[in-house]
Amino acid sequence: MDVTYLQRRVRELEEKVEQLRLSRRVLMNLIERMEKEKTTFLAQLERENKRLHRANSRYARSLLRKNLQIVELESRLKDLSRGSLDSTS
Repeated sequence: MDVTYLQRRVRELEEKVEQLRLSRRVLMNLIERMEKEKTTFLAQLERENKRLHRANSRYARSLLRKNLQIVELESRLKDLSRGSLDSTS
């Protein structure tokens, strides 16, 4: 084989290696950016989940209080209606 051909071939291969290195750096940067975005997004989702959980707990406690008020008012109403029935007898 001709030496100049081999030298040219070596240069071509070296250029390809350099292109591969550049491509690898670009890909690694993209992967790193995606990992950061994923971490940020997951942290945001966790905060939102905690906020919703707290809001849901407050709402559930509010419903329980209202339910207790309803039961208490119904009980009073029964007592009043029994009292009025007893007074007419």
